[in-house]
Amino acid sequence: MTLDTDVTPDRAAAAPPADPMERVRLVVGEACAGLNGASAETVLAEAKRTLYPGIGAAELELALIMAARTFVEADPDYSYVSARLLLDKLRREALTFLAGSFDEAGQAEMAERYPGYFADYVARGVQLEQLDPELATFDLARLGAALRPERDLDFTFLGMQTLYDRYFLHSHGVRYELPQAFFMRVAMGLALREDDRNVRAIEFYELLSSFDFMCSTPTLFNSGTRRAQLSSCFLTTVGDDLHAIFHGISNNALLSKYSGGLGNDWTPVRGMGAHIKGTNGQSQGVVPFLKIANDTAVAVNQGGKRKGAVCAYLETWHIDIEEFLDLRKNTGDERRRTHDMNTANWVPDLFLQRVESDAQWTLFSPDEVPDLHDLYGAEFARRYAAYERAADAGEIKVWRRVRAVDLWRRMLTMLFETGHPWITFKDPCNLRSPQQHTGVVHSSNLCTEITLNTSAEEVAVCNLGSVNLAQHVTEDGIDTERLRRTVRTAVRMLDNVIDVNFYTIPEAERANLRHRPVGLGLMGFQDALFRLRLPFGSEAAVDFADESMELISYHAIAASVELAAERGRYASFEGSLWSQGVLPIDSLRLLAEARGGDLDVDTTTRLDWDGLRRQVRTVGMRNSNVMAIAPTATIANITGVSQSIEPIYRNLYVKSNMSGDFTVVNAYLVRDLKERGLWDDEMVAALKLHDGSLGRIERVPDDLKALYATAFEVEPSWLVDAGSRRQKWIDQAQSLNLYMAAPSGRKLDELYRRAWRKGLKTTYYLRSQSATHVEKSTLKGTDGKLNAVAAVPAAAVAASPAPRPDASARPAPAAGAGSAPELDLNAGAVCSIDDPDCEACQ
Repeated sequence: MTLDTDVTPDRAAAAPPADPMERVRLVVGEACAGLNGASAETVLAEAKRTLYPGIGAAELELALIMAARTFVEADPDYSYVSARLLLDKLRREALTFLAGSFDEAGQAEMAERYPGYFADYVARGVQLEQLDPELATFDLARLGAALRPERDLDFTFLGMQTLYDRYFLHSHGVRYELPQAFFMRVAMGLALREDDRNVRAIEFYELLSSFDFMCSTPTLFNSGTRRAQLSSCFLTTVGDDLHAIFHGISNNALLSKYSGGLGNDWTPVRGMGAHIKGTNGQSQGVVPFLKIANDTAVAVNQGGKRKGAVCAYLETWHIDIEEFLDLRKNTGDERRRTHDMNTANWVPDLFLQRVESDAQWTLFSPDEVPDLHDLYGAEFARRYAAYERAADAGEIKVWRRVRAVDLWRRMLTMLFETGHPWITFKDPCNLRSPQQHTGVVHSSNLCTEITLNTSAEEVAVCNLGSVNLAQHVTEDGIDTERLRRTVRTAVRMLDNVIDVNFYTIPEAERANLRHRPVGLGLMGFQDALFRLRLPFGSEAAVDFADESMELISYHAIAASVELAAERGRYASFEGSLWSQGVLPIDSLRLLAEARGGDLDVDTTTRLDWDGLRRQVRTVGMRNSNVMAIAPTATIANITGVSQSIEPIYRNLYVKSNMSGDFTVVNAYLVRDLKERGLWDDEMVAALKLHDGSLGRIERVPDDLKALYATAFEVEPSWLVDAGSRRQKWIDQAQSLNLYMAAPSGRKLDELYRRAWRKGLKTTYYLRSQSATHVEKSTLKGTDGKLNAVAAVPAAAVAASPAPRPDASARPAPAAGAGSAPELDLNAGAVCSIDDPDCEACQ
């Protein structure tokens, strides 16, 4: 059997080993080492079925990877085997590229070879004009010696394939960046402005390579490169003239080019029928411009690395709101549809108060009521009522009055049918904003976790990263000291992003340097619950959400205070809530007062907040905003944990993304079932039959069914309550998906009113199950793809959520005034989102 080699065309290739099968056995043995659930013999036997005389090196590597991944559904350890086999392919690719001739190394050899490789890697990256030349001035020998080759073994197949496909540096498709070099490159890029760059780079590298913390995707893509656009999210306000509108669309393109997720505030743009003074004509409204913004997001797809993504926000009083609700429909005039753009309702408290009192609601064109855009709380309510009187008196030309409940019903119906527009709340975002003195929050971002001021002069920017909560818990609870260290270093890394960042537009640079906002979030929340043996749908889980977020909040604020002492306060600190000693937990009072006490939020605290308040007032803050919980879809894949604050989607399923299809198995469940003698082929088949749910598998004990309940089996009010307990500690917001197995008008109404009363600032996707489900099949014979759809009613394969004790604690409104909307929710209209990932932000 001979092997071909894959080397760059301009490089001579030396001969590969004489006996390739000997090395195959070595590589597979190394890949299975230390994994109790994986067998090298099993992988080799499966691979041999596809080998043939004369097979090339690339085909042989692929055959081994595919052989291992075939068994992932039988034991999740095979995901690590697949990752390590892909790692061997990557090593051969990278080492050969740098050496100029055939070169390869096993995992054991890399302990000695990584330092030398690292220096060559940096030199080559600079030569190729991909790495910042400044990286070559670091002490490369010291940094190379600090690399941890054994951490290359910590990736699942999904994580390694994602990095291989989209993150590792390459030259014409040939990867030359190995995992630990990747993490060190990111760390070096973030340490460029540090006084002791080498010490800080190693500190940052340790945090990243251990998976304790992970920067967001733009930072991972671009840190240490010549175009270091490291920020995740951008928020803009679009002005009400052609120049401002197309300037906003142009900004979208420039920001999207370097991997930014976008949130656009379109409320200032006048509505349909409004007068255009310059032409003495009538406006076509905001929708035609949204269509252009949609197509721009498609055309500029984040540098070719992932889909361009933008979310348009519109306030509920805008005269075009009803057309806005229809933007994602699959019927109607295609020129007034935006199938590739997300949309969100920016809802003032007054609207929901009108819904509850079954009152009327008036729609206006913003050119006639320009100050409503910048008002919130009591001031908005007073001014809005004044404009209603002016409309009745004939002083306003373009307006329309609707029943508030009818509009709310339509909002929920569209949310159910199309997944959009999302429901986000204007007043809590502004009343609790630390930066009320410098402007207004006019929208959130693409993923609804950022709440920063925007204006014509300032494009809000946020720099994101997430603590891996799973790494900071043991069976006994939270490792508070480890969490403190992680948060302290993470905030420093995020603050550094602001100074080393490449800004594509001046409005973004101006805002970021003046206010210095960052967004520290978390991921692996579900993993942490598994380790603590806490069911997601329980008071204990809600309490844990509270306790863990309080610790993150406390240490994040303290870290920003430390940075202020070292580097100075952010420029707009004076006059902020921070300067008044009002921390996020304190700003709840402002929201409660504005609502007349109609706020149902637990205000329990555990830590010494008085001492921290004094430090904030006297020392100051380095960052105007410190916390935001992003979706973390991609970086959670990289680190092998559940994304963000999500419940587990299914215990066994196939995840599809830009890197392909991947079998995902809940390793915690497999461990528990093995311990009880229940993990076998029959259990795998049962999990497939019931779409990864344990609810109808009689062999599974009730305690495991409760612990491993999937997203659609958890009563959604638990998600809202846990979100509420986190939100009290966060100065920005959180990407909170809501899951509902069997939606109805009443359930949706109760859920979103609950979210409002519980003080949430935003909500994200509403996830409901599709009317059809993935065909049950094994990986064998399908090349890893489970993509055939069979017409199986959702009700036949998924158990309904178990009710929670307090699910009806607040009485449902009586029929009539403020009653729950009766929506026409039938199986054919279900928003079918079977793999709830958004990769646009992270």
